[in-house]
Parts: sequence; C-alpha cells; structure tokens
Amino acid sequence: MIKVITIDGPASSGKGTVAKILAAQLGFAYLESGAIYRALGWWVNKHYPEQDVSDAQVVDLIASMQLEFKAGLIWLNNEDVTEQLRAESIGMLASKYSSIAEVRARLLQFQRDFAKVPGLVTDGRDMGSVVFPNANLKVFLTASAEKRAERRYKQLHQFDKAVTMGAILQDIITRDEQDSQRSVAPLSYDSSYRVLDNSELSIDETISLIKAWL
Repeated sequence: MIKVITIDGPASSGKGTVAKILAAQLGFAYLESGAIYRALGWWVNKHYPEQDVSDAQVVDLIASMQLEFKAGLIWLNNEDVTEQLRAESIGMLASKYSSIAEVRARLLQFQRDFAKVPGLVTDGRDMGSVVFPNANLKVFLTASAEKRAERRYKQLHQFDKAVTMGAILQDIITRDEQDSQRSVAPLSYDSSYRVLDNSELSIDETISLIKAWL
C-alpha cells in the first residue's frame, strides 16, 4: 500500500522545507507541486515575456514541458531552472496560471504519478483537497502573514539585498487572496485535515508533530 502525506498551506508557511525533510526521514518520494506551476510560469514568460497571455496559449505550452526532479534540482527541458523558479515574479505567475481550470486538469495526472511504494510526501495548495483527497494524512500548515514574510525575507535577502519586508509582506497578502479566492481548487481545508500553525514552532518541532499524527 502506498502511503500519502499531503501538506497544504499558504506561501512561505514552510511546507516545502517540512515536506522535503519529512520525505527523506520516512524514505518516501517527494513532490513539490508548486514547482510544477512555477515551471509553467517561467516557461510561459520565456515564450511571451511581459505580454498578456490567453488561457489557451498557457494550456498549449504545457505539452512542450519536460519536467524532472533530480538530485534536489528542478530541470525543465534539460535546463536547470531551480534558482530561477524561486523569484517572486515567477511565484506570482504560478499563482495566476494555476487558477486556470484546464491548466490544473492537464497537470493533475502528472502529479498523481509521483505516488509510488512505499509512499509520497507532497506539498502545495490543493494536494489534499483535489490531487490526493484520500491521503493517509492531510496537513494544513500555516503561520501569520508577518511571520511568513519574515521567513521569506531572510531567504531572499541572501541573494537580493534590495528586497524589503514591506514588499514581501504585500506579495504574500496578495498571493493569499489570489489562492483562496480563485474559483478552481482554492486554498482551503476541511475537517479531514489536521491544522498546524507553526508561527512559533521550529522545523524540527513541526516535523515531529506531523510524524506523531501519522
């Protein structure tokens, strides 16, 4: 039997870091669903830089995407795009394009194919609600917008000294609104989830609690 743990939550809640470490500790496969949509955002932007793009154009580009997760890196059509996908502008595009119903439908089976013996840990915004609704454990990981902005600032400031806390906080608030208000697979949770606010918890404490739930 394949065990599946989904970790959903808003931007910069730490779900990616937690899911990756948890998967390694359990010996499970790992799927960063957000990277799929970020890769699509980067791919669309590469073809239509700074242009308005129709839903149909976005959907058409999916067929030409070859995405691989290898050795901790993300490869798109044989190009290492790991660092490029971390840009805030790409994250905003990912949030925008992920609201297109046909985009989500096209990428659904791609994500489900990552579930292999003995198990899978995946993070995203609709992993438990849409992609793996029958997962063994569904976690909604969250934290205050201020705490998430602080974490994101520390991460980005290493590479870009021009970033500001105010701008990052506004980006997070905007993305929260986009993700929770979209008509297709909005960011949400129900009674089948375990809700974990890790505003005051360390990564290790967060992981320990999830393992106890499992």
